[in-house]
This record gives sequence, structure tokens and C-alpha cells, in this order.
Amino acid sequence: MSLELTLYRDEAGFAELRKDWNELLQRSTSDTIFLTWEWQTTWWQHLGVRRGDLYLLAARQDGRLVGILPLYLTQEATGKTLQVVGCIEVSDYLDLIVEAGQEAAVYQAFLAWLAGPDAPAWDLLDLCNQPAGSLAHTHLPEMARGLSWQADVFQEDVCPVIELPHAGAEGWETYLAGLDKKQRHEIRRKLRRMERDAPDARVHLIEDGDDLDAAMDRFIALHRMSSPDKDTFMTAEMQGFFHAIARVMAAQGWLHLSFLEIADQAVASYFCFDYGPDILVYNSGYDPESNAQLSPGWVLLSRLIECAIARGRERFDFLQGDEDYKYRFGGGDTFVYRTLIRRTVDGR
Repeated sequence: MSLELTLYRDEAGFAELRKDWNELLQRSTSDTIFLTWEWQTTWWQHLGVRRGDLYLLAARQDGRLVGILPLYLTQEATGKTLQVVGCIEVSDYLDLIVEAGQEAAVYQAFLAWLAGPDAPAWDLLDLCNQPAGSLAHTHLPEMARGLSWQADVFQEDVCPVIELPHAGAEGWETYLAGLDKKQRHEIRRKLRRMERDAPDARVHLIEDGDDLDAAMDRFIALHRMSSPDKDTFMTAEMQGFFHAIARVMAAQGWLHLSFLEIADQAVASYFCFDYGPDILVYNSGYDPESNAQLSPGWVLLSRLIECAIARGRERFDFLQGDEDYKYRFGGGDTFVYRTLIRRTVDGR
């Protein structure tokens, strides 16, 4: 059965697809928060709309939505480039959204569209941040080579992930027992020191009824204090995005924003998401001038892992980056890939 493709060129397409978007995502092999309707629309409105032209391609079979290919076109040094909405800097996992089992048919229809007259002129298809389970970096390149296009796949980054033990009275101890002995001792030592030297320290998890905008202002301030690189990253545009995505995620019950407070003063913070079976550690901040000897960032992270186990979550995902602390807390690498497909002279 052939697929019917519908192209949407503006944000009205997001509205048209809203009802079925997340249901399709849940039927795919790449169900991640970064591909939800909420994330994709917020990213586009705050970071994407000024970057290029929107091309939302929907694939339907007998009226049933089986694929969404959210793309935008930019002019890069390498030529006219099609990228996935959300690519690249703040969306850790991205993919073409396809119902499991329909990948071959949707990919074939997508490539036919790219080769046909209805697609924009393009030189490069850049599919960044593809999770290991995506079929797009394994199936799509071979199909593209069949059109005499050049296709390259490479590992882009790693996402260290902790596989959490089952919830229960012994869950936290089971987690600690799985760590290197030295690291297990270090976590326990830092937790005891915090309890001894700052008995008023507490973890504050932002909940309904809290002032979210004020909490985000505190998080951004701590984030910018953390390092010169983070201060440079957090531009006015990025601050607007963080405020917006926090509101949208909180409305869905997916925001997991926490602070470690000492003497009622926030000294460390983690901006995370609680989505499906996973806690996703998206960003962090701390005040390097406040109680550094008590390792507030480590203490807060330990308590968040403990909380994730108590909530019955299955994975604690540190997202992209191979920073040493992720492995010291027990993270194991999962891989993120990038697929580049180029039109060639023979495959125009």
C-alpha cells in the first residue's frame, strides 16, 4: 500500500499534527522527550524560526499517520542543508518519527520526495543526534546509496546511562553496591559530611504551586556562575528558550527541576526531565563560591538518583557528553550517531 505524503510549510502544520503527533511517537522506536510535539514546537518558536524554512512532512497510510519528518532548510557553508527540527545544540536525541515496522516504507517515500520536484533544492541532509536504536542511521544510508547519493554515518557523541535497580527499601543500597568501592565510599562520605556540617541543607524539587519563573531565574543564575562556557552559552535567546521549555514541560508533568539549599540559599541545581521510564539530566548549575567544600553538586546528584530509584524509574540518562563524573556515578556509554546524505552529480 502506497503512502500519502503531506507537506506543511509553516507552524500551522504543527497545529494540524498535534492530535496525532505524540501517539505516533509512542508507536516509534525513538520515543524521546526531544521529539514530542511540545519540545519540537517550542524549539522551533524560540530557536528555529530564524534559522531557516520549515518543511514538515507527514506520511499517512489509509488516513493513519505513520510518519513525521520534521525538517528545516538552512544555507550552510556546505550548501543548502536539511536538518531535523531541534538540531543541533540543545536536543540530545533526534530522529525521523516513524511507526515501528513502517520504517522501510516511510524512508522510501521520503527519499522519493527528496528526489522529486516537490522538495526544495538541497545539497545535504544532516540527521544529527540519532539514538543507537534508530533505524535511520542503519537503513536510510543504504537506501540513499541506491539513488547514487553519498551517505556517511559516524558516531557523534556518547550518552552515559545508569541502569537503575528496582524500587524498594534496598534500591539505593543496591545501586551503591554496584559502584566501584572507592566511588561508593566517596558518595557516602560526602552525604555524611553535608548532614554533619549543614544540617539545614535540603533538596527542593519544584512542584505545582511554586513560582516557576523565579525558580528558572535562580537556575539560570547558578548555571551562568558555573563556568565561563556556560555563561557564554546562556544568551538572552537561550534564556528565553529555557523559560519557555520549563513552562511547557511542567504543564505536562515532565519537568524535574531541583535545588540544593543551604540556609535557605540555593547553591546547586539540576534541570532534568522525567519522561517515561527515564530521568534525563539536561543541565546543571552551582555557585562555586558557596559551600564548595561540601560538594553540593555531588550531594544533589546523589539524592536525585536516590529519588529516581524510589520513583521506580529504570534509567538515569546523563545525555550527551563524556564528563568523568557521569562514569563515577555508574554511567555506561550509549551511542549517538550522525547521518549525512549528499546529492551527487550522478544522483541529481
